[in-house]
Amino acid sequence: MNLIQILNPENVADDEVAEYETRTAVRAVVFDEENNIAVLSVSKKNYHKLPGGGVEEDEDNISALKRECREELGCDIKILGEVGQIIEYRKMFQLKQTSFCFLARVVGEKGAPIFTQEEIDDGFQIKWLSLAQAIKLLTPDESASIEGKLYIVPRDKTFLEAAIKNNEQKHA
Repeated sequence: MNLIQILNPENVADDEVAEYETRTAVRAVVFDEENNIAVLSVSKKNYHKLPGGGVEEDEDNISALKRECREELGCDIKILGEVGQIIEYRKMFQLKQTSFCFLARVVGEKGAPIFTQEEIDDGFQIKWLSLAQAIKLLTPDESASIEGKLYIVPRDKTFLEAAIKNNEQKHA
């Protein structure tokens, strides 16, 4: 999968990141039958993000993404293609995270999400928006969390912009 960006806002040196824990995560730009995409509002921390999360030890990227979408969106998905990958050097957590993003479509009915207690406490809610509306929604976010401001919002905005670019190239 193509590397889109390395996020390193805390200016982590190569030798420093070599000591960090690593985490693999998956994200999706998920379209519904009206060609809207799912965006998760994290209202208590004042930011928005794409659905997805960490890949567990016994999972591959695709099965992890399908599990995350069932949990966070309450629906099954079909993978349509790749958007790209972003690597984040999160100094505050001593973590190197690689996020892989995919294009996907809802399969069947949209159900109710199964948020964790932490997600409920953070005010998670699903919004279905056009790609353009989603980009606009992520742009003005002034996250109350440093993690959201430095990593989550820039990462997911970059993934959305790449998804739009991929879509335009397919229809050119």
